[in-house]
Amino acid sequence: MKFKAVLFDFDYTLGDATESIVAGFRHAFEKMGLPEPTEAAIRSTVGYLLKDGYTMLTGDSDPERQEKFVRLFQEKCRPMQPRTTKLLPGARDLLEALHGAGVPLGIITSKRNEALQAVLEALNIRELFTLTVSGDQVRAPKPDPTGLLRAMETLGVTGDQVLYCGDTVLDAETAQRAGTHFAAVTTGVTPAAAFQAYPCDHVATDMVDMKAWLGL
Repeated sequence: MKFKAVLFDFDYTLGDATESIVAGFRHAFEKMGLPEPTEAAIRSTVGYLLKDGYTMLTGDSDPERQEKFVRLFQEKCRPMQPRTTKLLPGARDLLEALHGAGVPLGIITSKRNEALQAVLEALNIRELFTLTVSGDQVRAPKPDPTGLLRAMETLGVTGDQVLYCGDTVLDAETAQRAGTHFAAVTTGVTPAAAFQAYPCDHVATDMVDMKAWLGL
């Protein structure tokens, strides 16, 4: 293992929370009198802050309506997410193998901390991670590298010692700006070709592939 720490995005990298996210968007849009968005459209916003996802689908950047959307979204999604989120194929095996090898693990995500911790507890994987940095714990969302840089400082590692794994070009750019290695996974909505514009050590089809590439 050449990496001294391996850090991950969460949604569509390690876990699939589609059911609760789609329900949250549709609940909020209905309450706000907006047309019901398709699942594909909703999935395309995953990885961005909720308020930005709302604007991506509506073109509405009014702060008050963004916050109303977030409040209504959480009203539906928050109680659902811990019980409906599933780990993606190979994720648990990879995390347990890395943890067993003594490699520090972390999560750098745009997900809110309260939601993330509830999901990690429900999936019984919280103890595998040395740290997590959520979207509401940093000054700016990905691709701003603040969260990744904070994790590196906490772990006492440099960029050449770190692998960041994610499913979007936001994750790829975050790693590029932080100076870490990057490995993509195509379990989200981003095709493999999209990562060609970024430094990328590997493009995995899933975490089974990622585990094999890491030699675990």
